[in-house]
Amino acid sequence: MDNQDVWIVIPVYNEEKVIAGVVEHVLATFPNVVCVDDGSADNSGQEILSTGAHLVRHPINMGQGAALQTGLTYALSRPGGRFFVTFDADGQHRVEDAVAMVEIARAGSADVVLGSRFLGRRAESVPWIKRIVLRTVAFFSPTARRLKLTDAHNGLRVFGREPAARLRITQNGMAHASEIPAVLARSSWRVVEAPVTVLYTDYSRSKGQSLINGVNILFDVSMAARRGK
Repeated sequence: MDNQDVWIVIPVYNEEKVIAGVVEHVLATFPNVVCVDDGSADNSGQEILSTGAHLVRHPINMGQGAALQTGLTYALSRPGGRFFVTFDADGQHRVEDAVAMVEIARAGSADVVLGSRFLGRRAESVPWIKRIVLRTVAFFSPTARRLKLTDAHNGLRVFGREPAARLRITQNGMAHASEIPAVLARSSWRVVEAPVTVLYTDYSRSKGQSLINGVNILFDVSMAARRGK
């Protein structure tokens, strides 16, 4: 497969040190990449332009959820897209995992494929404090339990065209990571998990979520649900 029917969506905020290398590595396998520069204060935008990837800019920092929605909207507007992959900008995600997840969706056995660090022996690469955060979030998330997710906050995801087109991310910040499973749990789409390995470099560790941030994410989503009633 030449993957012309796949779009990779990468939200970017102040990632000038690594973003060009991440994008170039992705482009070697997936020719359609859109990066959303979410109001970066550094030279992330110029680094993206040097790779030849599509670049969309937010004039101000709006949050990762908003950047993902902007990227999905852009990718859906381009011709030929069937599968849409959300991919982190900091080098944590592996292209080979994205390929395997796209193939699951391409085979027609799922409408949405979510990456999991906790299937098989993949959890061994996860720092222990990160495991506590992720397990805590999954335990307190009713939607994660409803979908039987082992990893409720993994940023590597594959959406078929219909779910990508109907998804509306309203949580602009990191709470989108809980909002997306909540939307999926209310839908009729077939959702499966696939094993992935997350690469915890010194750089990516410096940008990781703490336990209190995981709790804050759940609080944000619960408050949004209450406002929607």
